[in-house]
Amino acid sequence: MTTFTPHTDDEIREMLATIGAGDVDDLFEAIPPDLRLSEPLDLPPGISEQEVVDELGRLATRNRSLDELVCFAGRGAYDHYIPSVVWALAGRSEFSTAYTPYQPELSQGVLQALFEFQSMMCALTGMEVSNASLYDGATALVEAIRMSVGPGRLRVVLAGGVDPRLVDTVRTYGAGPGLHVEQLAAPEGAAGLPSSFEPDVAAVVVQHPNVHGILEDVQAWAEAAHSSGARLIEVFDPTSLGVIAPPGELGVDIAVAEGQSLGNQLAFGGPYLGILAGRMSDVRRMPGRIVGETVDVAGRPGYVLTLQAREQHIRREKATSNICTNQTLMAIAATIHLAWLGPAGLRELGERCASKAAYAFDVLTAVPGVVPAFPGAPIFKEFTLRLPRPASDVVDALVARGILGGVPAPWLGEDALIVAVTERRTRAQIDAFSEELAQVAG
Repeated sequence: MTTFTPHTDDEIREMLATIGAGDVDDLFEAIPPDLRLSEPLDLPPGISEQEVVDELGRLATRNRSLDELVCFAGRGAYDHYIPSVVWALAGRSEFSTAYTPYQPELSQGVLQALFEFQSMMCALTGMEVSNASLYDGATALVEAIRMSVGPGRLRVVLAGGVDPRLVDTVRTYGAGPGLHVEQLAAPEGAAGLPSSFEPDVAAVVVQHPNVHGILEDVQAWAEAAHSSGARLIEVFDPTSLGVIAPPGELGVDIAVAEGQSLGNQLAFGGPYLGILAGRMSDVRRMPGRIVGETVDVAGRPGYVLTLQAREQHIRREKATSNICTNQTLMAIAATIHLAWLGPAGLRELGERCASKAAYAFDVLTAVPGVVPAFPGAPIFKEFTLRLPRPASDVVDALVARGILGGVPAPWLGEDALIVAVTERRTRAQIDAFSEELAQVAG
């Protein structure tokens, strides 16, 4: 493997000997071999920079964006409208070029924006304290679990409606500290709630709305978890909290979310941001950065990073988390978006998503051969259908007709499709989706 680093061969050998690795390739053993490049890039000798750029541009045109596709795909990343003010402000150089605000006297603008982000997350979730964001929703969930486990309690139970990708992330991160991760079955789309949990269960995780789009009884999950001494973690959708009860009112101990839907583009998968909010009793175990408000020597308001003794850059191997940065720019965009919406706008956003999803559900399940996967289940902006032919084939056929028709759910069977409907979808687009689905699904 060719390395492009400033280190000498002797330094690399010393590093490998220290960690017990034979060569640099050993560092990538966790990556499946079929995903690793085993030979040099296939570039003709003597090719110029201009020719490389032109070829990369040609390859990039093979991607299709939402400028040409009507999007009904979701499952954690959604096509919401982004007001022009969001990136007009977040894209200013003071924000887009800012780095880690370890020198508060040079970073008051960014620190104040992140303090506002934390304040908004607390208001949004009904929780007592928030950090200044994490990498994405999946890592936020992992960090919430890490906050919950301890000696004698290393088991984590996830409800059957938790997205399998989140479960896979938890299993991967949990392998190191030896967590025992279990997911309940969900034959009806939402897992049956156990009457109690084993004494060694540290955390119970419920997603609301869940991966199938179904609303869960979060209060019942909280009561069952707390009766067994476990903590309840809720994975929530930020856009739903204008119309459904926030985690803080449902007995949740830690609330986490993917924040992409707040002012951030889909961007072919990222960068996004993770949201994590909890109780004040957890503030010293909370990962990542926390911005605090104080006053300077003249009594003027000022902002600083606080409680940094938790962080990896200070405590190193004794830290409660390896997270030592965050998606600051994405968090600032989310802050601007929420400020633009306000409480009334957030409620209107949720109502539009819910009403349009209900209309789409009725129209699509009227297509011959298309039936709801979980009849009668309460939904917010997503729902799951069963089709008369494989969902992946239907999605491919719809893309050719200009519609991104949803995300297959193979754990339910090859005929299952998750459909998302945001406020951006019009009645005409939903009707057109129904007509095209009737043609390709038959």
